[in-house]
Amino acid sequence: MHSYFSDLAAAVCTPLPGAERVTLYFSAEASDFIRFNHAQVRQATHVEQRYGTVSVVAGRKRASSNISLGGDLAADTSALLAERAALLEQLPLVPDDAYLLLPDAVVDTARSATGTLPTPEQLIAAVAAHAAGSDLVGFYAGGSMVRAFANSRGQRNWHSVESFHFDWCLYRERDQAVKCSYAGTDWHTPEFARRVAEARTRLALLALPPKTLAPGAYRAYFSPVAVAELLGTLAWGGFGLKDLKTGTSTLLLAHQGKATLSPLVTLTEATADGIAPRFQPDGFTKPDAVPLVHAGQVAASLTAPRSAVEYGVPTNGSGDGESPESLSMAPGTLPEAEVLQTLGTGVFISNLHYLNYSDRQACRMTGMTRFACFWVEDGQIVAPIAVMRFDDSFLRMFGPGLVALTNHAELVPAEGTYGARQLQSVSAPGAVVEGFVLAL
Repeated sequence: MHSYFSDLAAAVCTPLPGAERVTLYFSAEASDFIRFNHAQVRQATHVEQRYGTVSVVAGRKRASSNISLGGDLAADTSALLAERAALLEQLPLVPDDAYLLLPDAVVDTARSATGTLPTPEQLIAAVAAHAAGSDLVGFYAGGSMVRAFANSRGQRNWHSVESFHFDWCLYRERDQAVKCSYAGTDWHTPEFARRVAEARTRLALLALPPKTLAPGAYRAYFSPVAVAELLGTLAWGGFGLKDLKTGTSTLLLAHQGKATLSPLVTLTEATADGIAPRFQPDGFTKPDAVPLVHAGQVAASLTAPRSAVEYGVPTNGSGDGESPESLSMAPGTLPEAEVLQTLGTGVFISNLHYLNYSDRQACRMTGMTRFACFWVEDGQIVAPIAVMRFDDSFLRMFGPGLVALTNHAELVPAEGTYGARQLQSVSAPGAVVEGFVLAL
C-alpha cells in the first residue's frame, strides 16, 4: 500500500503551470466486520476501500475533489490526473479564501504500526469457546487503516495502523444486559475470555431484585468507558480556540477562573500515544502532545489553520473541527481492586448513553444510565438500578466532586463505522465522584 501511494503521489503531486501547489490526501482501510447473535455469527463481511482527495492551490484560491479509488495504480493515477486537470480549469473561478493557510515547512512523517489481530476464524472460535451458552450480541470491526498526505513541494506523510474494536452485550431478558468492549492493536484471547467471564458475573447480579432510586445526589463510580463517554461529550466544543474566542466553549467558566477542575485532572491531546495520524489533510503536522488541562488548570487550545489566521496565533495542526482525536485523561492512584471499597455506598455506573449538553455555558451534561448499573452498599453490589436520567456539570463532577481516579486508563477507540472506521480514541481511568445528580 505504501509503494502504491508513493507512486500515486509522484504522478499527481508535480509542479503545474497555473498552480502553486498540488496536494493529495489519501485514506484507505481493509476491515473485517462480524456481527454475532446468541454467540454465533449472524453476518460477516470484508471491506476494502480507498479514497483520494486532490487539491490545486493558487494564491488564496483552492479547488478540491474527492474520488473513490479501485486499487489499480494505472487506473487510479489516470482518474486523479483527470480530476486535477478539471480542477485547474475551475481554479480561476473559485473565490479567494481569506482564511486559507497551508504549511510553509516540509515535514515528512511515517508510522507503520503492525498489530496482532485475530483472523475471522480465530475470533469466531474464541467467541464459541468463551461465550457458549450465553446470548452474546456483538459487533467486531478490525483491520488496517491508512491515512497519507503528499504535496508538490515534496512533503510525504504516511500513517498505517492495525486495530480492532469488539463491542458486545451479554443479554439476560427484557432490557437487562451487560455491555462490554475489547479494543486495541494486539488481540489476546485470554484477555477476551477474562472480560466475558467478568460480564457473566455481572449478568448474574442483574437477577437480584432491582432498586429504584429517588432523584437526588449520589456518590458514584464511573467505569473507564463511562468516563470516556463524558470526555467524548466534552470534546464537542470544549477544547477549540474558535469556541473559546467566540464565547461558546463549554470550558469557558474554567478559562474565566469562575470554575476550577480538580488538581487530579490532567487532559492531553496525546497524538503520540493514540492511533490517529500526526498530520491533518492540509499537511500540517501535530506535536506529540498538546496539554489541554494540567493539574486542574486549563492550558492550551486546539488551533486549526483557519483559526490561526483569524486570531493571529500559530496552529498546532488541529483539524477544522478543533476536537481532540487522541484525548487522554491521566490516571490516578486508586487500585481497581479498591473501587467498591472507596465507593462505599452509591451507584456503580458501567455505561452511559444519549449524552448531550443541557447547558453548554455551565458545561452541564445530561444522559441516561445504561447497561449493568448497580446500587452498592458498604462496598458490596446489592442490586441493579432502574434506568435513570442524569443532569450534572462536568466542571462540578471533575472539580470539587472528584474523589479519586483509578490507576489504570483504558483506551476506548471510536466505534463509529459510518462510511469508514474511525481513528479517534479516548483514554480514560475510572472515577469516583461525590454528589452525582440523578434527575429523574
